[in-house]
Amino acid sequence: MGDLKNPKLIYLKGGLFLAILASSSLLILVETRSWRVAVLLALAVWSAARCYYFAFYVIEKYVDPSYRFAGLLDFLHYLSRRRRA
Repeated sequence: MGDLKNPKLIYLKGGLFLAILASSSLLILVETRSWRVAVLLALAVWSAARCYYFAFYVIEKYVDPSYRFAGLLDFLHYLSRRRRA
């Protein structure tokens, strides 16, 4: 399967990820009915997004502009190679 290039499909994919996030978060909150769980869930989602941003944007733009990441496993492989060097 090739890269997704159609802008409408890319936006659709992003919207589907957002729908999964919203529905799963809502179901967790309905199940637990806890403010503590709501805050922890918000922190987990926020930190996961920041970690993803760090792995792809910050490393590529500020640390190693020559490297392009294809996914999180590729990023972990990159980190393990950098530690050995």
